[in-house]
Amino acid sequence: MPRAAARRTPRPAEPAAPDLLGLGHADPVELHRRIEAGLPFACLMRVQEALERPLAEVAGLVRIPQRTLARRRREGRLTPEESDRVVRLARLVEQAAALFEGDLGAARRWLGAPARGLGGQVPLAFARSEVGAREVERLIGRLEHGVVA
Repeated sequence: MPRAAARRTPRPAEPAAPDLLGLGHADPVELHRRIEAGLPFACLMRVQEALERPLAEVAGLVRIPQRTLARRRREGRLTPEESDRVVRLARLVEQAAALFEGDLGAARRWLGAPARGLGGQVPLAFARSEVGAREVERLIGRLEHGVVA
């Protein structure tokens, strides 16, 4: 169950999700630099492991076609655009986990189930675009503050 608003400690509006990605606690400037250089392929694998979903599905969530995915795996690096989308997905996973007080299993279930606050859409699928991801973030924020969504 999401934590009550009264017990909640404030969090930054846009956490960068460096922990899930295995990048340490990179500040936004450093994270931006790393995204522009292209994140290691391992970052995508870490998100896949956190979500416990097939790599092909997670690649689809960040809009990496299957043939491109195989090439990225061989090269060991994502493009800046792909890196940005991986960070966006990791951020949502971390925010959902925080919503459920660190329970990653509960976060995975919530992210993969239709959400009333998204018109019955599944948060993971809805978040494939930047606009969709922002709306999922807003929904998480409303749920954290006890606003019925």
